Amino acid sequence: MSAAQEHRTVERRTLVLAVGAVGAAAALTACGGSDGPGGGSGGTDPVEQPGSGGAGGAVLAKTADIPEGGGVVFAAQKVVVTQPRAGEFKAFSATCTHQGCAVRGVTDNVITCPCHNSTFDAETGSPTAGPATQPLPAREISVENGAITLA
Repeated sequence: MSAAQEHRTVERRTLVLAVGAVGAAAALTACGGSDGPGGGSGGTDPVEQPGSGGAGGAVLAKTADIPEGGGVVFAAQKVVVTQPRAGEFKAFSATCTHQGCAVRGVTDNVITCPCHNSTFDAETGSPTAGPATQPLPAREISVENGAITLA
């Protein structure tokens, strides 16, 4: 092999390696999650209802704000409040147990993480479809006089 041919071979290998590295970086970026607004893929942005926050004793939401069979994600407090049945309210961490993405919505008693499509039961927080295998940790709330507060 002449020096010119060897030089072209090295250049070609370098090009192939560079293209492969760029492709791998793009694939890893696409798989990475984000718990900020617009992060992940699909889903809708978390809905935050007006209230005085949610820190210890502050009103997080009114019971009327939480739809039956659905729920509301409170991004600032990293909590999702659900109403699996009329008058029954549950709260869980809004951080997916798979890779830490923020869950985005609750429909038909299913909490969904848009990053990798894990789903969780809105009554128990247990995973109903992977890749998540651990339940969402329960959060303590109190419901009194039509107001939901985070304990």
